[in-house]
Amino acid sequence: MEKYSLIGKSVKRIDVTSKATGEAIFSADIKLSRMLVGKILRSPYPHARIIRIDTSEAENISGVRAVVTASDTSGDKWGVFRYTQDQQFLPTDKVRYVGEEVAAVAAVDEDTAIKALKLIRVEYEELPAVFDVESARKPGAPLIHEQYPSNININIKIDVGDIEKGFQESYYVREDTFMAPEDSYFQGEPYAVAAHFDQSGNLEIWMPNAGPHLKAKPLSNVLKIPLNKVRVRKVRIGGAFGGRSEISPADVICALLAKKSQRPVKIVYTREENSIATRQAHSMVATIKTGVDKEGRVLARDITCYMDGGAYSSTGPIAVSVPFLCMEQAYRMDNVRYNGYRIFTNKPVRGMFRTHGRAFACGIDLQLDMIGKELGLDPVQMRLNNVRKTGEYTSTKSYITSCGMTETVLKTTEKAKWNEKWGKLPPYHGIGIGCNSVQTGFPMGIRGGSQAFIKFNEEGGISVITGIVDNGQGNDSMIVQIAAEELGLDLNNVQLITADTEVTPSDPGSYSMCETFIGGNAVRLAARDAKKKLLKIASEALKVNADRLDLRDKKIFVVDNPEQSISMSKVVRMALGRGESISGEGTYWPKVDSRREWVENPSGQLSETFSFGSVVAEVKVDPETGKVDVLEVTAAQDVGYALNPKVIEGQFEGGVAMGGQGGMLSEYVLWYNGRVLNPNQLDYMVPLATDMPKINNIIVETIDPNGPYGAKEAGMSVAMSAAQAYCSAVCNAIGVNIKEFPLTPDKILTAIEEKEKFKQNIK
Repeated sequence: MEKYSLIGKSVKRIDVTSKATGEAIFSADIKLSRMLVGKILRSPYPHARIIRIDTSEAENISGVRAVVTASDTSGDKWGVFRYTQDQQFLPTDKVRYVGEEVAAVAAVDEDTAIKALKLIRVEYEELPAVFDVESARKPGAPLIHEQYPSNININIKIDVGDIEKGFQESYYVREDTFMAPEDSYFQGEPYAVAAHFDQSGNLEIWMPNAGPHLKAKPLSNVLKIPLNKVRVRKVRIGGAFGGRSEISPADVICALLAKKSQRPVKIVYTREENSIATRQAHSMVATIKTGVDKEGRVLARDITCYMDGGAYSSTGPIAVSVPFLCMEQAYRMDNVRYNGYRIFTNKPVRGMFRTHGRAFACGIDLQLDMIGKELGLDPVQMRLNNVRKTGEYTSTKSYITSCGMTETVLKTTEKAKWNEKWGKLPPYHGIGIGCNSVQTGFPMGIRGGSQAFIKFNEEGGISVITGIVDNGQGNDSMIVQIAAEELGLDLNNVQLITADTEVTPSDPGSYSMCETFIGGNAVRLAARDAKKKLLKIASEALKVNADRLDLRDKKIFVVDNPEQSISMSKVVRMALGRGESISGEGTYWPKVDSRREWVENPSGQLSETFSFGSVVAEVKVDPETGKVDVLEVTAAQDVGYALNPKVIEGQFEGGVAMGGQGGMLSEYVLWYNGRVLNPNQLDYMVPLATDMPKINNIIVETIDPNGPYGAKEAGMSVAMSAAQAYCSAVCNAIGVNIKEFPLTPDKILTAIEEKEKFKQNIK
């Protein structure tokens, strides 16, 4: 008999039909009686003082039901951390980037709302602005926030071991600087919010989110209403990629308009608004100095990284830390120093991102290639000499409970026929490898754990109640698979109640890659609690000990005599007849160091476990145009245990699209004085399905000792490794190391031309 009935099987996702037919309801699809259209007036300036706002003409237009400005707010500033509270969702003093929210209108239709926006008079006093980290740090540069000298928002300092001794003992040392611009998320679903206050002052609100409880509490604080009067409702979500965990100005503005008009209001962003007024990924400049011994083992590494954070703090302390943490999880190093700076500029706000840190991560791996070339070691050997292993501690004291990094390296290179191709490919053909690691959650205080409930109905089916959110990665299906597996049910016997703050318990959300590990464990424990109660009653009916019973196909049977059985529905009815109900409760809190803090104490167990991935890319470059054809990609990740292999393969392929094909070859935000010039998918050149290469997916299973069935994060390590692999492969193809990403045709042609000039000069 197979170990599991549903777990480990590529079962069809429960949401596939509704999404394929267009029946799935997203925030923009919400329709309520008497609903108004909300529109937002945005700043045309990157930096300007607000002198006066006159809304009188707009308010007098027929059909306008509400106009809100900063005068309708408490004036409080919000931030993810107490020490980063610097953002007003409708600013009172000044605007700090083009596109910042200034005022908003709710009207009976879109035309009226747009007409009213044009009649709002805002008097500004333009201020000097800064658009890059170098200018922002110069003495005398305009301060974006008075309380942050030199526009330094965050400085993360990590210093482990003896860095100077490590360099002194090194056989070879090199230093390089790598740069990458901002990324846009381009979620499939543009941002949309619908809000409604009932007659008792209770707020119902729908929006894309990575954790409804992460939205509800900030809304309560900002709107000055009790938390129990804020209900973030379940809705389908078209992607997050790290960008939808925080409260958004649109959430607050929509609620303010609904409250003032006493009618439901919906705001739907245009694609352009979604690009400039939601989070972007940080641009960065990373200087990496690495010392190694003769075998290429890293003895010391010193990194200084400047990240452009845009106008407000957002998740700044986390964003500055994550690139370093991913590196220290992937590679061993006893002596390491990190200085990470997040700098304010007059650009849109930056947050977390699925392939966070292109300059950092690609710089680390490309530099390993360069060092290996000097030592006569190929890139694969350089990785194998440095990658993490189970049982080790990271530099900042996180214990690695399970690690399949070496397996991912070996399996990807074997599948890609690395040994047959490295150094033997035709001119302008190249092959490269990237490796990375991602946390499966991190300390989130009172939001760090997950709770789930399960209740049986009299027909033997169940309802699962959990705060787990599904951003499109398949979390809803994961919940159903786990509950059905534990209780011997069919997938159709499980009803889900998820991601609704009024009825579902607290959960960290999908923000930190932890829903399978933390939320999945909570659901599994709830199912086991319910199972224990079910078997107790069944044991009395069957007159056998409960430890001889098991569940399958909605029946409870004696393990050594399966013919002796009783239906679950009968057992549930027996319980109800005795005045009992069959239900279960499960709670899971990850074993992390609660004393760990991003800035003051970046040491201790960060996450209970980590995922590890490797990607090999093979490319061909046209030396006349600089165009890159990706011939084949092989992606592998240690996912602990694959709960649903087909879903995981989808995550791998999405990761290659975002991190490699888009992230390294085309996606690039164009600017003019703080204004985004390519805010739509066409001009940004988001890759299409037809652009994607052949992808070989390899799932590595290490069975994490604490994950549900051994599972942990699945997909993000591949996304980050793909960027690194693409970078290494292109540089290998042209024989030049490009240090500014993405690798667009103009940069490739310039690199080839400079190489040829260098050759000519030598002759």
